[in-house]
Amino acid sequence: MAIDKFWLYIGFFGQILFFMRFWLQWIASETQKKSVIPISFWYYSVAGTLILLAYAIYRRDPVYIVGQGSGLFIYLRNLTLIARHKEQKALK
Repeated sequence: MAIDKFWLYIGFFGQILFFMRFWLQWIASETQKKSVIPISFWYYSVAGTLILLAYAIYRRDPVYIVGQGSGLFIYLRNLTLIARHKEQKALK
C-alpha cells in the first residue's frame, strides 16, 4: 500500500513537471507577444516524461509506456537540434 502511494506521488510530480512546460511556454509567448518555445520547455518535457515513464512502467501500462517513450525521443531530438544550431552559430 505504501509503495502504491509513493508511485501515485511520483505520477503526480511528473504531471506537475509536464504542466510546467506549458505554463513556461505561455509566459514566454505573452512576454514576447508571439508564440515562443523556450529551451526550458524541452527540459521540462524530458524530466516530466522520464518520471511519467517510470510511473507507467511501474503500472505496467503499455499504452502509456509507448506514448511517453516516443515523446521522450522527440524531446531529446529537439534538444539535440537546438545544441547543433547553437554550435553552428558560434562557429560563424
